[in-house]
Amino acid sequence: MLDDTLKAQLGSYLERVKQPFEIVASLSDSENSGEMLDLLQTIQALRADKITLKTDGNDARKPSFTLQRAGSSTSLRFAGLPLGHEFTSLVLALLWTGGHPPKEERDLIEQIEGLEGDFNFEVYMSLSCHNCPDVVQALSLMAILNPQIKTTVIEGGAFQNEVTEREIMAVPMVFLNGQMFGSGRMELGEIVAKLDTNAAAKDAAKLSAKAPYDVLVVGGGPAGAAAAVYAARKGIRTGVAAERFGGQVNDTMGIENYPSVLETNGPALAAALEAHAKSYDVDIMNLQRAEAIIPATEPGGLIEVKLANGGSLKSKTVIVSTGARWRNVNVPGEAEYKNKGVAYCPHCDGPLFKGKRTAVIGGGNSGIEAAIDLAGIVAHVTVVEFAEQLKADAVLVKKLQSLPNVTIHTNAQTTEITGADGKVNGLKFKDRATGVEQLVELEGVFVQIGLVPNTEFLRGTVELSKFGEIVIDAKGHTSVPGVFAAGDCTTVPYKQIVIAAGAGATAALSAFDHLIRA
Repeated sequence: MLDDTLKAQLGSYLERVKQPFEIVASLSDSENSGEMLDLLQTIQALRADKITLKTDGNDARKPSFTLQRAGSSTSLRFAGLPLGHEFTSLVLALLWTGGHPPKEERDLIEQIEGLEGDFNFEVYMSLSCHNCPDVVQALSLMAILNPQIKTTVIEGGAFQNEVTEREIMAVPMVFLNGQMFGSGRMELGEIVAKLDTNAAAKDAAKLSAKAPYDVLVVGGGPAGAAAAVYAARKGIRTGVAAERFGGQVNDTMGIENYPSVLETNGPALAAALEAHAKSYDVDIMNLQRAEAIIPATEPGGLIEVKLANGGSLKSKTVIVSTGARWRNVNVPGEAEYKNKGVAYCPHCDGPLFKGKRTAVIGGGNSGIEAAIDLAGIVAHVTVVEFAEQLKADAVLVKKLQSLPNVTIHTNAQTTEITGADGKVNGLKFKDRATGVEQLVELEGVFVQIGLVPNTEFLRGTVELSKFGEIVIDAKGHTSVPGVFAAGDCTTVPYKQIVIAAGAGATAALSAFDHLIRA
């Protein structure tokens, strides 16, 4: 199950286990159960002095296993093999159950420990999903910290019957006490805030009480991270308010064009960006969405950033780096069937459509890469592109055209995503040359048509382009003194990670120049 290198790495991690705990497996005579038993025996053998393995579990989900610290009533279960992207989740669960402290703020840990009520979480994930580990790890930790919280992590591929019955077409998908709780990437603090109804007010008060910053960065993607690092290195008080540190980079699977980094993935790069910023004592305020920026009323005055939770932050200068999000195709059926066949992340949700018929809307690089990936999983892929020809790189187009289970329609306008019984069953598009409309019967539609800047909260405050991008000059200045901008939310051409990072550095240096000349 694990090669020698991985066993050695796992063994070194398990040396951190301090408290004894049990692994209780519920198995059948299936091949998957045999593989799980092999994995669990390997884990137990690496720390036989602290870990006890039992195989007399009687849970209805087989194969599955629980982790339980001696003398506790915690309930954390893994149903299916937690390998692939979830192997790290398994390792962390083993360490936390064994008494190794989590790397979370003490206030958040105490908030989890203090939650009252019965919380029974079920989280469905796929092993190829790079958004799932954050949710799996958050809910696993919550179950370990609070005995009133139960978490079951379910690998969708091993329990296809449940996936079908619950009509799960996107992961991660979380149920609480049998009811839909949330889908997509969620951070630990975000989940806790949804359970603790007083959290928002307390958080708002804490944020509003903070001293003013010299530079406040709004947004935590590559532009925001670079801006924070460059500002903090000047020795000035720097803060970052971000909905999700790393931004859309978290949703990018393969990154092979960042200079000096031959290959990495989005979550890894996002974690590295955050670690770099923290190394300079930047005050990072995660899960914070800006709702308005109020310019200074006089030269040298403070700029105020109002937050969605009711709090506000003040700063001498502000750098907006709120990035962009996936653009919607905006046709009937898209909103109605989101996560019920309409998806935006082929890496995360593609495996849920194994053997089914799908479509990709968009013929740029992201769309064609998605179609190529899906073609190796699903029964058939239909590519629909509005322009007269595919816009992706020639090498990608050539690869796509070589695949036997792909049909390409160019000069085609998507008109509707159809469905029945709460899920997608087809895609309508019109030939722009003839006006003839076609219906393709399918089960999944992946939208890959570019980005829209996250700047709605700035309308009427700073100058925006006709596309909603913040208008900036070569130094990152906006139309408002003391307010700078960088990255995908601006008019800078070419939305690339390396360009955003460079723009963030430029904006920080311009903000510093503004401060010393004020």
